[in-house]
Amino acid sequence: MVLLSLCLSAGYRRRPLEPVSRARLSAAGSWARHDDLMRFSRTGIGALLLVLLAALAWVAIIAVSPPDPVPATAPVQEFSAERAFRDVEQISTQRHPAGSAAAAQVRQYIVTNLQKMGLEPQIQDAIGADDALGGYAMARVQNIVTVIPGSSSTGRVFLMAHYDSVQVSYGANDDGAGASTLLETARAIQSGPPPRNDIVLVFTDAEEACLCGAEAFLGQDPLAAGGGVILNFEARGSSGPAIMFETTRNNADLVGLYGSAVPFPVATSFAVEVYRILPNDTDFSPFRDSGTFTGLNSAYIDGSAAYHSPEDRADYMSLNSLQQHGSNALAMATALGSADIALLAQPSTGDSTYFPVLGSLLRYPGVLVWPIALLALLGTAIVMWLAVRRALVRGTHLAAGFALALIPILLATVAAQFFYPLLGLLRPGYENLSDPWSPGWYRLAVVALVITIVLTWYALLRKRFTPWGLALGALGWLSILGVVLAAVTPGGAYLASIPALFGVLAAAAALLIRPRWLAPTIAAVAGAVGVLILAPTVYLFFPALGLATAAAPAFFAVLLALTLLPTIEMLFPAPDSPARRRIRTATPALCTAVLVLTATLVGLVVDRFDARHPVPVEMLYAMDADTGKAFWVRPGADPTGWSDAMVSEKQDLSAQFPLLPADTTVGPAAAADLAAPKVEVISDTTNADGTRSLQLNIVPQRESRLVFVQLPGADVRSASAAGRTIPAQDEFELLFHAVPEKGLVLDLMLGSNSPITVRVMDGSDDLSVLPGFVPRPDGVGIEGSHISEMTLVARTLTV
Repeated sequence: MVLLSLCLSAGYRRRPLEPVSRARLSAAGSWARHDDLMRFSRTGIGALLLVLLAALAWVAIIAVSPPDPVPATAPVQEFSAERAFRDVEQISTQRHPAGSAAAAQVRQYIVTNLQKMGLEPQIQDAIGADDALGGYAMARVQNIVTVIPGSSSTGRVFLMAHYDSVQVSYGANDDGAGASTLLETARAIQSGPPPRNDIVLVFTDAEEACLCGAEAFLGQDPLAAGGGVILNFEARGSSGPAIMFETTRNNADLVGLYGSAVPFPVATSFAVEVYRILPNDTDFSPFRDSGTFTGLNSAYIDGSAAYHSPEDRADYMSLNSLQQHGSNALAMATALGSADIALLAQPSTGDSTYFPVLGSLLRYPGVLVWPIALLALLGTAIVMWLAVRRALVRGTHLAAGFALALIPILLATVAAQFFYPLLGLLRPGYENLSDPWSPGWYRLAVVALVITIVLTWYALLRKRFTPWGLALGALGWLSILGVVLAAVTPGGAYLASIPALFGVLAAAAALLIRPRWLAPTIAAVAGAVGVLILAPTVYLFFPALGLATAAAPAFFAVLLALTLLPTIEMLFPAPDSPARRRIRTATPALCTAVLVLTATLVGLVVDRFDARHPVPVEMLYAMDADTGKAFWVRPGADPTGWSDAMVSEKQDLSAQFPLLPADTTVGPAAAADLAAPKVEVISDTTNADGTRSLQLNIVPQRESRLVFVQLPGADVRSASAAGRTIPAQDEFELLFHAVPEKGLVLDLMLGSNSPITVRVMDGSDDLSVLPGFVPRPDGVGIEGSHISEMTLVARTLTV
């Protein structure tokens, strides 16, 4: 916006100040002199106001950015990111998926530190189950649970984070950040007087596998039986603002407490609405759906290139993000520790609409969503009528402006969506990342691209269809969008309704207010409202969805640009000279186009793949022990060419190995000396009614992370695994993580005593020990997925 204001200024010449006689001043009054002064300096004032709006956008973005870390020397009552980081370093020394020896070491580290605080942690050893991540899965979990007793408890406050990592990740951020936040928060609370309410710390197991630790705690631990308020702490990346992105329904009271209690509130009701639609889940999900808990879910989400990858290590973590995460956690724990939990644990009468504004959380009741949206729509209609009535725009031009406003909205959104794929042609490694390692310059390029499209559209059409026709047409779409959002995602209606409402104010000021100098001022204020609401939204949506889905932040950027059209037009009236007019209309778009190119080129220079920032490539190994055939399997693309020596053709192996996706590139591999799981028949009984009771024990013969069992064609009437009932399925399949030491006991009730086919496979996670594996060179990394680097060994038998 600063660049835009300078470019606009370059397209103007100042008019000389006309001589003003004393008689004229006395006749016309002091406002005449004001008008002459404004005519003389309007270009400079306009440029200044645009710079101020740009500065306001920057301040609004800084206000939602993480604070500086508090040093380890700070009083223990404060949250110190430097102290918490020591915990992160210990938690993330090894990859520690559920059931691994490394996970046991992390668990012991957390238990030891809780005991040092004077707490009495317990291990909940249970079987958890969930189907939230796709397919039914179970796991043996070992949750860490401890209670900070309250002095006069009105209910329980639960602070939750998971301590396991995915199989290829060190889990420094996901979720060493959450676990260390809980530890540092507990230290701070324990250093002061006891809270009023019981505070329960829950470090869950097997979140990455299946959310099974949270499910087991919710369903089986007596502490969860009475419900309460739960705060979950996550990370999906390595940096960025700690966003409170999810709530239980009817969140007004809890959001109100969050907004008033935390020092660095970053939250938007639109994010909650979007997250409710998306098929994404965390440990918060079982509690959200239980009906017995209210709660909030928080995470920082920028730096997603490190997510679930080997680069999720302590040295990639932003201490600023950890500080915001922890400061807010401690503030909420303190506030909830003294609140009436019996009241807060009950759903409120409705949801709040809320969004960040300059370091605070602006919120209002959800019942106002429709009145504001309808008021903006009605106000837009009235202003359009006034503009036509006062002959400022023809009705045909207004209708054309309304239709033509769709062009920048659609064109900018589509162009932004194609920006990253086009970058991928220049740097092929991007196709394996939803966001680059250093995306900042590219994000700037996308915003500049949006502004270029809007300014070009405006410059080409404003003379024929008038500035009023285009600006009011854009305002019409903004107000209509507010109504649509009010109907579909009420928590997001403010993004259009409030800027539209203030846009109506700006337009009305130009139509009705005298003296004329006041109208641009009101227009600038209206533009400032749009900046305060939409600039942080654009900033937050880039990391939330990545450049691979840049259409979303670009959409809100184009709304912001359209919101500012009345401001820009009133600040910069057209010059008299046609030549000046052409220069004036072309210069801003050319300047922002140069910014697009410059930011893109700088981004290509700054963001490079190397050993620390590799191109992720996913690879697996699958072997059928019955036939001795083995395969290298690559689910995605490999723009580096590293895996071409191992895989060569497209082939679907998902029928043989159901854990594999269907779209894979495969190649023959040498059969490794790896034993398939052993299947023992514990008991086999034919019942009087002809049914068959069969008990199997599936015992991995190597160090495996998971076991998968499939009974193709079997008539399974009922089943349980490790003593826990399995829901009925059309085709029996079970994925079990962290198999107990003595094996997985599977109890089956079959419809007949006929033999059944059992397809069983297990998975481990180190490809480097396999024959024929080509080591990754520097700059080629491991894809951060739940199956990457997995070695599958399968067998089929009849019992």
